[in-house]
Amino acid sequence: MLKALIIFLMLAVIVSLFSGLFFLIRDGGKTNRVVNSLAIRVTLSVLLLAVILISLWQGSLTLHPTP
Repeated sequence: MLKALIIFLMLAVIVSLFSGLFFLIRDGGKTNRVVNSLAIRVTLSVLLLAVILISLWQGSLTLHPTP
C-alpha cells in the first residue's frame, strides 16, 4: 500500500510537470496556470519526500545497501 502511494505521488508530480509545460506553450506565460501547476508540483514533491522520510523513520520502508 505504501509503495502504491509513493508511485501515485511520483506520477502526480510528472503529470503536474507536463501540465505546466502544456500551459506554458499554450498560454505563452500570460496566465497564472503555469504558476499554479508549479505550486502543485512543489507541494506534491514535498509530500512525497515527507512520506518517504516518515516511512524510513518508522521502518515501513528499508534501504538495501549495495554489497
